[in-house]
Amino acid sequence: MHSQVADLIETLINDEHSPESVNKAISELTPDDVALALESIPLVQRQQAWANIKQANRLDILVEMRGESRQLLLKELDDTEIETLFTDVDAEDLLEITDSLPDRLVDIALNQMDNKQREYYQQGIVYDDDVVGRWIDHDLLIASQSIRTSEALRLLKKETPSYTDMVYLVNRTGRWVGCVKFDKLFKAQGHEPISSLIDEECTFIDAEAELTKAAEQLERSGLVALPVVDKNFILLGRFHAGLAMETWRLEHEAQQMATAGLNEESDLFAPVKRSAATRGIWLGINLLTAFLASAFIGMFEATLQQVVALAVLMPVVASMGGIAGSQTLTLIVRGLALGQITRSNLKSLLSKELKVGGLNGILWAIVIGVVTLWWFENPMLGLVIGLAIIVNIFMAALSGVLIPVLLDKLRIDPALSGSVILTTVTDIAGFVAFLGLGTLLLI
Repeated sequence: MHSQVADLIETLINDEHSPESVNKAISELTPDDVALALESIPLVQRQQAWANIKQANRLDILVEMRGESRQLLLKELDDTEIETLFTDVDAEDLLEITDSLPDRLVDIALNQMDNKQREYYQQGIVYDDDVVGRWIDHDLLIASQSIRTSEALRLLKKETPSYTDMVYLVNRTGRWVGCVKFDKLFKAQGHEPISSLIDEECTFIDAEAELTKAAEQLERSGLVALPVVDKNFILLGRFHAGLAMETWRLEHEAQQMATAGLNEESDLFAPVKRSAATRGIWLGINLLTAFLASAFIGMFEATLQQVVALAVLMPVVASMGGIAGSQTLTLIVRGLALGQITRSNLKSLLSKELKVGGLNGILWAIVIGVVTLWWFENPMLGLVIGLAIIVNIFMAALSGVLIPVLLDKLRIDPALSGSVILTTVTDIAGFVAFLGLGTLLLI
């Protein structure tokens, strides 16, 4: 499939963008593959390609595009084109893209919906975008708890939605009662009440649950879908394996982009000024932390003037601390994301990481100390850098555990901010330890 996307990118860049060539190229691709290809070409060529895509395919492709790419594309369309585009939009698609649409376009889309879809939209928009209640699937098999098995079996003669292996039961007020798996339904007698077939192990997902928590709950259940209910136990819809896989994919991508201070919704070919502004903020934050580290180095200016070798070896101390800290930080961020780290095990985890840091610190202090002795023929300099390495790696282990935990408590994404803070801490700790010991032992 990746080769087909690459072929489409080449077609969109090199061809004359005739409707025939564009639609022939996308005919065998899924909407998300086409969206990926469009995001991989410059804006001018993207707009030309978009103009030649069949109207029936446009909405599905637009929904799969990243937020910034979607905004840049919609910016070039007039109201008539947008009304046509949103003619067949449903609640789930509109909820997917609503954050990247101005209110005016959301109103246009809502006016195209039927009452049922508009109700679904209003039901989902009250939830935050990281909560499962916003992303539920409304295409599910529902039956009253009062019917018999024979009546329930008639439901299965209709088209069965994807990721479906059970019927959800509700009472007269729409409250969820339980689930009945297909295998039990097929084995039961037609006259049996369906309520007698309820699977006691089937649970539900609270609509207020975070998406990642819902995905974990679904995975543990061993089922392909679970019902989603609100605080009054009203059945709102379901959360299925397809949504769970999409949740994990987006979570992984967001964490990868966050480590560089970027947003997963960023467009590859966004305007230069917009991209520069987004990245410039991150560079500014890093600049402030660099000046902070430099200020601590400046406190030992006299020492550096007398022992030039210290300046030569400073990057070694900073690098070792930074790498050791990032290893611990990555481990802790993953543990927080999976819910593995709690108040009860934090002390044990911290103790383990400090022991690892201490062991690695001693080992590499010996190696670096010997190399320094051979290089500069100064035993005391080897001792100074060895001690500084131990201090810095130990500090890196301590910071790698405490910084992400503290950021998580403050509801700040540790994957986004943790690495910057950790690098600053290890740099300052390493420089102060190295230059401080150098001042005491070499001068």
